[in-house]
Amino acid sequence: MPILGIISSAVKALPVTGGTLSSDSNYWYRTFTGNGTLGVTGATLTADILIVAGAGGGGGIGGGGGAGGLLALTAQSITIANHSVIIGGGGAAGSWSAPQNNGANGNNSSFASLGTGTGGGRGGTYDSTSAGGNGGSGGGGSAAQSGPGAAGGTGSQGSNGGAAVAGGNQGSGGGGGAGAAGAAGAGTTGGNGGNGSSSYSSWGSATSTGQNVGGTYYYAGGGGGTAGAGTGGGFGAGGYGGGKAPVSDTAGAAGTANTGGGGAPSDHPANTGGAGGSGIVIVRWAK
Repeated sequence: MPILGIISSAVKALPVTGGTLSSDSNYWYRTFTGNGTLGVTGATLTADILIVAGAGGGGGIGGGGGAGGLLALTAQSITIANHSVIIGGGGAAGSWSAPQNNGANGNNSSFASLGTGTGGGRGGTYDSTSAGGNGGSGGGGSAAQSGPGAAGGTGSQGSNGGAAVAGGNQGSGGGGGAGAAGAAGAGTTGGNGGNGSSSYSSWGSATSTGQNVGGTYYYAGGGGGTAGAGTGGGFGAGGYGGGKAPVSDTAGAAGTANTGGGGAPSDHPANTGGAGGSGIVIVRWAK
C-alpha cells in the first residue's frame, strides 16, 4: 500500500476509542470484554456490531447452562458521542445440596440503545423436577429420582435446551447454543450442549476471541448435561463456543469467559455446578 494509503487508514482508525483495537485486511475492530464506552468523534460511524450475552449457570447434577443470546447488527449509524457498552456476566451455578437451587440465568449484554443480547437460561438441578431456564439460548432440563424428565428451556436469540430422560437417575439435557439446540439426555448419559455460531469466525480470528476449533472460531455454545447422582452415567460434551462438559466428582466447569458459553453441572451432590461464561461486544467498520 502507498504511504499515503497507510496514513489514511491509520487516521480512519483513530477517531474511534474504547475497548481493544485490532484489524484485518478489510476492517478495524474494537473489542469489549468488560463494561466500557465507545467514543466516536469527527463523523458518524457506519459499523457492524456483534453482541453476546452472559450464559446460564449449570445445574446441580442436572442440565447444562444455555448460551448467552447472540445478536448481530449490520450497517448501524453510530453518532458522534460516547456510547455505553455493557458486558453481561455469566449466571451463578446451581446446587443439589441445601440450599437446593437451579442457579441463575446469564446477564444481558448491550450496545447503547441499538441492541441487547439476552442472558442464557440456567440448567435445571437434579431432583427438583426443574425445566431449563428460558433465555438467549435455553438451559437443559433436569432429571429426578422419579417422574417425568423436565423440559429444556426456550431460546429467544439462539436455540432451545435439551430435555431430561424420564425415570430415576437418568440423563439431563444439554444447554442450547447459538448454532444448535442442546441434546436431550439419553439413558444415563447427559445431553451434549448445542454448538455456538461460527458465522463470525473472521471476527474471532481478527480479535483473538471466541473458541478456536481447527481454525474456525465459535461464540455462544451450550453446556453439557450430566446424569443423576450415583449412576456412573456419562457426561454430555460442551458445545463449541465456550460451553463446558461436567467433570467427575468436582465442582461443575464454568463456561469460558467472554464467549457466552454455558456452564456445566457438577457430578457430585456435595459440589455446585459451573457458572456461565461472560459475554462480549465487538464493533467493526470498514477500512
